[in-house]
Amino acid sequence: MALESISALILDDNAHMRGLVRVILAGFGVRNIEEAGDCAQAVAIVAGGEIDIAFVDMKLAGLDGLEFCRRIRLAPDSPNRYLPIVMITAYSERSRVIDAINAGVDEFLVKPVRAVDVANRVNAVVERRRPFVETPTYFGPDRRRRDDPRHRGPWRRSNDPGTVDI
Repeated sequence: MALESISALILDDNAHMRGLVRVILAGFGVRNIEEAGDCAQAVAIVAGGEIDIAFVDMKLAGLDGLEFCRRIRLAPDSPNRYLPIVMITAYSERSRVIDAINAGVDEFLVKPVRAVDVANRVNAVVERRRPFVETPTYFGPDRRRRDDPRHRGPWRRSNDPGTVDI
């Protein structure tokens, strides 16, 4: 996977963590890496240039990483609604993962970060990106990882209006 042409954003309020992710990405050949310590700075970076992928810490001072994701995905003036977002966090509880998925992240990465895990997440959003879905309350990657052969209609949930019981 050639990453020389990829530009990345690292959003984390911990400079050490930003440095670690930067070193990993640079080791894979990423040449253009931007860093932000807060959500406002990160949104400005996304708005000001071509960012191909964002690595976002979940827990930040002020607005957290989930709010950044919602801002990118749902705001009418979003600079890039389709920005691939990889959430990085030390919190791996199921409820946190679901919160991140519902905010519109593409991939989830648990600390401590390993280079192979970063490579796998980058590969997932570059080579195998899921299609985007838009509903009144959600915009982002399809939350399903695979097709359900039993699905017979346009709706995704059994209790959506207009669905047929299977």
